[in-house]
Amino acid sequence: MGILIWLVVGGIIGWIASIIMRTNAQQGIFLNIIVGIVGAFLGGWLGGMLGYGSSINSGDFSLTGLLTSLAGAIVLLAIVNLFRRGKPR
Repeated sequence: MGILIWLVVGGIIGWIASIIMRTNAQQGIFLNIIVGIVGAFLGGWLGGMLGYGSSINSGDFSLTGLLTSLAGAIVLLAIVNLFRRGKPR
């Protein structure tokens, strides 16, 4: 049951990040899930380097963990947009 919750929350985080970065029209649900999960890894890694963060990938479904995952997903989409269009948006 844990993996299902992880996929659903990752999909929601990826969807919110794609709305914020205005890439929602280009992505489907599968890509939103991938962006959410990979963004959570990125957010957890960056948060760990800064000394404060954990993400949904470490089982932290608190507000801080969700916001860290969302920030990682936004950074991931900004990096993808930077390489795709030459600007992060």
